[in-house]
Amino acid sequence: MPEHGFPKSLNSKAMSYFKGDRKYFHDLNKGSLHELRVQLVSEKTSHKNCALKRIIAGMTIGKDVSSLFPEVVNCMQTDNIELKKLVYLYLMNYARSRPDLAILAVNTFIKDSEDANPLIRALAIRTMGCIDVDEITEYLAEPLRRCLQDEDPYVRKTSAICVAKLYELRPEQVIDLGFVELLLGLLSDANSMVVANAVAALSEINEKQPLTTQLVNNLLTALSDCPEWGKVFILEAVATFKTTDDYVAQNICERIASELSSTNAAIVFPTLRILLNHMHLLRTKCEFTEQLPRKFTAPLVTLLAAEPEIQFVALRIIQLFARKSPELLRRDLKVTKKLDVLVRLVDQTNIAMVLSELKEYATEVDVDFVTKSVRAIGRCAIKVEESSGNCVSTLLDLIKTKVNYIVQEAILVVKDIFRKYPGRYESIIGILCENLESLDKPSAKASMIWIIGEYAERIDNADELLNGFLEAFNDEAPSVQLQLLTAVVKLFLKCPSDTQHLVQKVLALSTETSYNPDLRDRAYIYWRLLSSDPEIARQVVLAERPLISEPSDLLEPSLLDELLQQIGSLASVYHKPAHSFVDTTRRPREATVDLSLEEINADEIPNDCPLFTL
Repeated sequence: MPEHGFPKSLNSKAMSYFKGDRKYFHDLNKGSLHELRVQLVSEKTSHKNCALKRIIAGMTIGKDVSSLFPEVVNCMQTDNIELKKLVYLYLMNYARSRPDLAILAVNTFIKDSEDANPLIRALAIRTMGCIDVDEITEYLAEPLRRCLQDEDPYVRKTSAICVAKLYELRPEQVIDLGFVELLLGLLSDANSMVVANAVAALSEINEKQPLTTQLVNNLLTALSDCPEWGKVFILEAVATFKTTDDYVAQNICERIASELSSTNAAIVFPTLRILLNHMHLLRTKCEFTEQLPRKFTAPLVTLLAAEPEIQFVALRIIQLFARKSPELLRRDLKVTKKLDVLVRLVDQTNIAMVLSELKEYATEVDVDFVTKSVRAIGRCAIKVEESSGNCVSTLLDLIKTKVNYIVQEAILVVKDIFRKYPGRYESIIGILCENLESLDKPSAKASMIWIIGEYAERIDNADELLNGFLEAFNDEAPSVQLQLLTAVVKLFLKCPSDTQHLVQKVLALSTETSYNPDLRDRAYIYWRLLSSDPEIARQVVLAERPLISEPSDLLEPSLLDELLQQIGSLASVYHKPAHSFVDTTRRPREATVDLSLEEINADEIPNDCPLFTL
């Protein structure tokens, strides 16, 4: 943090004091530091209040007002909560740059932590936890211990978060002084907000204490009264609980199942994770256990109507479900209407319905959606071999529409179908060649050139077609140039007597006029192969390639089970185990003045605020 800068995490907190008081920003240049100093030592609280608002406004826009530190500290001796909040905000920003003067505030902090007003007690303990100054954190332990056992729940819940703040600054102190044990004790508190903050603090500390059945019951009791952000932490904690008792498992599932109706993805995901982790233990046959698996899809489908970011996460999780238990989602095909999920759920029993739906999508006005629909038809052909002919017929119908972007995407798709089923659908090459003039997309051109080169011996005028592409060789995209070079070499190896001039032309263009190192290198390799031993060149260039496959089932079963147990985490979004991208070694973070863990009242949290955890 810059010495005179105002941390971003404090900026929104500071701005909350100036709603309707924008004049404090406009008047900054009208008063000198001397004026502010005079107001700060005034006997009138209103003068002090006005001065501090102007000071905080100056801090907010980056002005240096640290020279007023002694006068601001003296303003702590007040019963006015608004004034005290402003002073504390100033201290959080400048204490690190003026540690010699920050010590002057210690006695007032300790006194305020014993004040009769619980708001002042909570404010004092919260501010002490935010200040990374040794002289202050040394005195924090005793007031914090006392406030963790305070009679007022507001003080207790604030103190719980303060333990996490202290852990960021002095992790050894938190462990040695037994604050973790005090937090664990708060898990049995009668107040749901205290329980939620205790869980949040333990989560931040990364304290993996095993939960007992009694503690889980306490957490679930607090769940119903918590705001959304508190529910997230409680559900994340319960998700770590393991049991072999079918009665306990059913009790947990019954008590959290209602959270599936939440519109907050951060609540739905851990709820799904808990249900999946315990569902195999539900042996008692009853209406709840029979209906439970069918409840999984509805909340995920609901999230597909949320913001694009939430939709993406939901779709990635739906993909996991589609791999593990596709039968749970197949009856929701018409509801989800999400292309990737449709492809993953398709099989011989529903391919006709899926193809009909995809063909309809391919006639929509949204170009991006249409191209993805055409691509999905190709994936269906690769995945369901028995119906690949129907898929190819559907693609031909779309090509005959002569709509430019549909034709180009269809050619891209047909190339993959040829690679999957060599020698099966070459009869449609003539139809594809009729649409060469409509190709302007580099990927479509490259695909068509690949088809011509791959099946050159079956196309009577293959040399003419490739020569037509060579006319604008230097203006083509690198991908087209590379594919054209390879296709001409293939044609030469298949028909050497008639195409020698063509291969010489493309090699010359690639090596003499191109600045693309990849193209030049490939051309030199081909040139050396052709000039040294054409038979070796034939074995290399015309080698049989492995068949492609639809990448629906590339996850190992063990990894799939692991990802389903981590729904809502980045692992379930990346489809990779957490250890592959997260350093699991806990390191104390660099000390910063941060309000990120400050407790928040329920009415201050927007309903659609998503919370995600690793």
